[in-house]
Amino acid sequence: MKGVYNKDMKKIDLLYKSALELKSLITNKEISCLELTNLALERISNTNSKTNAFITVTEELAIDSAKNVDKKIANNKPIGLLGGVPTSIKDLEPVKGYRTTKGSLFLENSISTIDQLAVERIKNEDGIILGKTNVPEFGASGGTENKLGDDCRNPWNLNYTPGGSSGGTAAAVASGVHPFGQGSDGGGSIRIPSSFSGIYGIKGTQGRVPRRHSGKMSWHPVNYSCIGPMSWYVKDSAILLQVMSGSHIEAEPGTINQSSPNFLTNIDNGIKGKKIGWSSDLNSRIVDEEVLEINKNAMRIFEKHGAIVEDLDIKINLDDYEELDSILTLALNYTNNKIYYEENASKLMPHVRNSIERGKNISSDQYINALTKLYELRSYINSIFDKFDFIATPTVGFTANKCDEKHIIKDNKLNIIHMTDEDKKIHNNMDYSSWNFAYKQYTALFNWTGNPGASIPSGFTKNELPVGLQIIGAKENEEGVLQASRVIEIEQPWQNKKPKI
Repeated sequence: MKGVYNKDMKKIDLLYKSALELKSLITNKEISCLELTNLALERISNTNSKTNAFITVTEELAIDSAKNVDKKIANNKPIGLLGGVPTSIKDLEPVKGYRTTKGSLFLENSISTIDQLAVERIKNEDGIILGKTNVPEFGASGGTENKLGDDCRNPWNLNYTPGGSSGGTAAAVASGVHPFGQGSDGGGSIRIPSSFSGIYGIKGTQGRVPRRHSGKMSWHPVNYSCIGPMSWYVKDSAILLQVMSGSHIEAEPGTINQSSPNFLTNIDNGIKGKKIGWSSDLNSRIVDEEVLEINKNAMRIFEKHGAIVEDLDIKINLDDYEELDSILTLALNYTNNKIYYEENASKLMPHVRNSIERGKNISSDQYINALTKLYELRSYINSIFDKFDFIATPTVGFTANKCDEKHIIKDNKLNIIHMTDEDKKIHNNMDYSSWNFAYKQYTALFNWTGNPGASIPSGFTKNELPVGLQIIGAKENEEGVLQASRVIEIEQPWQNKKPKI
C-alpha cells in the first residue's frame, strides 16, 4: 500500500470524502479496504454513544467483506460498483444472520434468515455493511425514537432529532461514519431526515427499488414505502440508487420491469431550459418564514443555471386528501401489526398503538372510497408534469425539533409541545395524526402519487440548523431529479460545512 495518511490528513477528513473518491483510493492501493473499514468502525465507536445512529454494528460482516475486497485487488480482479466503501442498512430491512428489530421490543432478538434484495445487491457490488441504523418503531414516525434505547440524535446539535424514520442513516452520514447509506421513504422518511440533518436523500419512483416479495407483510397495493439512498454527495446517491434498482424474479408486484439505469451518465448535464413549478405551501401547508427564504434563495440558483421557474398553482385543496392517507395507512398498520397489539399492547410505542386501534375501525366503504380519491389525486398531480419538468417545495415546513419536543398542527397553526421521557414512552393523550402529519405535509403527497423526489440541503438557519429543498420529478425521471440536485450542489456545496461531533 502506498499509504494515504500523513500528518496533515485527519482520519475524519478521509471519512467525509465521497464514495467515488474512496473507491479510487482503494482501487489504486492508496488505502486498503480493511483500513478504511476499521476507521469507519472506530468512528461508530466514537460517535454512537452521542447519536445512537446504529442499533446493531455488524463488525464481523464488515471485516470479512473488506478482506474479500482487498483479496480481489491483490489478485488483480475487478471489484464491484461500490468499491469497498462502507455503508449501512436501515433496521427495517433484513441482513442475513443479524437481527432486524424494526425499532420494536417485539423484534429485539429477531435474527434475519435472508437478505433484502437491496442488501443482496449492495453486498454483490462490494459495499461494506457496517451495521443496522436506528428507526422509530416500524418506521412510523417523523422522528427516530423507540423503546430499545435513547433517541437518535442530530449530529449538528445533539439536543435535536435527525428526523425519521431513516434518522439513524441520516445521523451516520452527517457524522462522517460513511458517505452513503440505505434508507426508505413511505411518507417522507428519506427526505425529512435528510432535510433535518443537512444531507442529500432521494426516493425513486414507486417500484424503482424492489423488495423481496414475501406476502402481505412485504407488499400492499397502497404501501408507499420506497427504498433509496442517503448521502453526503449527490453522485454517491446516484450510484447507490443504481446498485439497488432493477427488476428481479423475486421482486414484489409493482416493481419497474427494467434493468437499472446508469444514473451517473448524464448527471452533470444541468437544467437549462427546464421548467420548475415552485410552490411555497402547496396551497394549504404551513412553513416557517426563515425556511421559506432559504429555499427561495436556492430556487434562484436554478434560474441562474437557465431553468424557468414559475409559481405553481395547486388547484385542489390537499387538506381534502389528508383523510385518504390516514385511512389507507391506518388500515395497513392494523393488518401488519395487530399481532403485536394483541400480544401485549403496552410494549408498543404510543403512536403505533394508537394507529392500530384506529385502523381496526376502518370500514370497507372508507377503504374503497379512499382508493378512489387516491387515483383521482394521482391523475391530477401527473397532469402537472404536462407543463413542468419538476415541482419544487420546502422539504419540511420547519427545522429539526428538540428530542423532547414535537411539532403539531392545531387550528391551522404550527405548535410545539414539550414531552418528558414518560410522555414519549407512555403518554396516550396526544393527537398523533396531527403530530405525524406536521412532518410530512410536503412529502407524503409524492408517496401517494409515486413520483421520484429528493431533499437537497439549501442552507442553515440563524441557529445553525439545516434546511432542505424538495424537488419532485415525473415518474421514472430520477435522472432529472439528480441533475437538478447537482446544480445546487455545484453552486452551493454543503459539504464545506460539517457538524462538530
